[in-house]
Amino acid sequence: MGTLTGKKALVTGASRGIGRSIAERLARDGALVAVHYGRNAAAAQEVVAAIRADGGAAFTVHAELGVPGDVPTLWEGYDREVLRHSDSPGLDILVNNAGITPRGEIEQTTPEAFDEAVAVNMRAPFFLTQQAVKRLHDGGRIINISSGATRIALTDIIAYAMTKGAVDAFTLTLAKALGGRGITVNAVAPGIIDTDMNASWLRGNEAAETSAAQLSALGRIGRAEDVAAVVAFLASDDGRWVTGQVIDATGGSQL
Repeated sequence: MGTLTGKKALVTGASRGIGRSIAERLARDGALVAVHYGRNAAAAQEVVAAIRADGGAAFTVHAELGVPGDVPTLWEGYDREVLRHSDSPGLDILVNNAGITPRGEIEQTTPEAFDEAVAVNMRAPFFLTQQAVKRLHDGGRIINISSGATRIALTDIIAYAMTKGAVDAFTLTLAKALGGRGITVNAVAPGIIDTDMNASWLRGNEAAETSAAQLSALGRIGRAEDVAAVVAFLASDDGRWVTGQVIDATGGSQL
């Protein structure tokens, strides 16, 4: 029996990187996991296959976030598929992980790039969570993926950092709103993580790898499973007395 046996979880943006590690970890801990993806169906199916090969249970849910109709599409898919893979509806754990990172100093950031970041990183999780609350069982968990960029000033991702600051404020306020139902709401803020999203500038670049590792007080680059472990704690009963918090998971970057 895992710590999450009998629970149902939805992880957005779970076809790769941090989202994939979170989905795999929650499944390993016993949850039935809905693996959400926006565009890459094959990658999402690969995650589901890996979870099932490891003895877990999972299914895919498709919806491109940040476009009209995204939230209804996602929840229609979830409600349909959860009944195909379990004997009851509802949700216990929501992980708002999906996001995009527009790069550019303030001078280079276009209105189009800014609006897309707001749509995906702020609007989508807000309204996705609004509908999740109707499905979430009392005592459930909401975990938002924030960023160390809300604490560390990185001028080349200023629009991204702004959207994640909004996620932190959302987390705090929602925790108070849902506390009466025993639902905890927290955020996890990763630093530089070795994922395919960062591969183009990080992997194989010795200078970049050394610089990134030196940012952390622990002297290494973060791994997706490091973040997943924090999420798993918050999702479990052990995290029952933690709510309204932003958990720094940067490995002590720039302390």
